[in-house]
Amino acid sequence: MKIITTVLEMQTEMREKKKSLKSIGFVPTMGFLHEGHIRLLRKARAETDIVVLSIFVNPLQFGPNEDLDKYPRDFDRDKEIALREEVDYLFFPSNTEMYPKSSSVKVVVQERTEVLCGKSRPGHFDGVATVLTKLFNIVLPDSVYMGMKDAQQVAVVDGLISDFHFPITLVPVDTVREEDGLAKSSRNVNLSPSERSEATVLFESLNMAGSLINRGERSPKVIVSEIEKLILSKSRGKIDYIEVLSYPELKQIEILEGKIIIALAVKFEHARLIDNIVLNTHELS
Repeated sequence: MKIITTVLEMQTEMREKKKSLKSIGFVPTMGFLHEGHIRLLRKARAETDIVVLSIFVNPLQFGPNEDLDKYPRDFDRDKEIALREEVDYLFFPSNTEMYPKSSSVKVVVQERTEVLCGKSRPGHFDGVATVLTKLFNIVLPDSVYMGMKDAQQVAVVDGLISDFHFPITLVPVDTVREEDGLAKSSRNVNLSPSERSEATVLFESLNMAGSLINRGERSPKVIVSEIEKLILSKSRGKIDYIEVLSYPELKQIEILEGKIIIALAVKFEHARLIDNIVLNTHELS
């Protein structure tokens, strides 16, 4: 595995691989790797010739009151995981390497952001789109692998790739969960023992909603109400949002039909957790 810290060296290496017709699979992360990231790496390893992992805690996607300074970091541990998973290139740039000067062009996401996390985190997905535009031009990947735990991010990246005509295939990968159903997240370490126990209600409530839909419920309002009741009855977390939308368009709907997402976010004292399920009502019994 080769560790690269500069944009110029990374671009040079990737151009050489392109000349030899090697396919490049890319897993962009903010580090503190867990099983979810490992699944992405393994899928990239199985499907492409060259696997690139980036670790960069992107300041542009954190709001003024968010946890940039507290975001967990452990590069030595991440490096060992990358070695074990047979990553070919680990791109680990500094803030000044990625943002050497004030930008003259800004990437602004205009669709799929006024709901879910985008509603309470203005500018967040502009930051995501900006850093990914940079990373796509640095790594030159053929495929990019992203987890469905953040399904809104997947939807935004789908639009970014399509609108800017990046020659990249987006590969969504199912959410990796703990044995009790809690979605794997770098922020889970910030939960207290009691909060960790309560947090299992997030996935429990999504499964309950899926069962209601499978039995014929088609009202988004009913689904949201039932999820809210269950979370409030089993958790002291503060509900940020519960939404039922079309997917990947992320539009409000009156009746559940076709491909939909049920997504939620719950705030605990030191961690904000998100989860979702994506269903196709046409495929339900």
